[in-house]
Amino acid sequence: MDAAAPFPYEGPEALRAPVAAALAEVIDPEVAMNIVDVGLVYGVVVTDALVHVRLTMTSAACPVADVVIDDVQAALDRVVPPTLAIDVELVWEPPWTPERLSARARRFMQW
Repeated sequence: MDAAAPFPYEGPEALRAPVAAALAEVIDPEVAMNIVDVGLVYGVVVTDALVHVRLTMTSAACPVADVVIDDVQAALDRVVPPTLAIDVELVWEPPWTPERLSARARRFMQW
């Protein structure tokens, strides 16, 4: 995964870094790493009215999906303008695979 572009982003350039930083603060409690390094963020689209995040989990049986989604919403709420709604969409296609792990995550997990 390219460190400069860990996930697809479409929207105002001024929000790219704050959104990426906010998402990188969200920890997947099952693996004790941030969701960006784990490869759970499939993409972000920011429009004039909405921040839409496509997110997955490592498994459909993930017991902490609601916690992660709540944490994503809270992290984004701190950095995006209050006029923007935040929508976190949990998706299962394409399925998450270990290839989505960043180099940092691979080192951390000793893969």
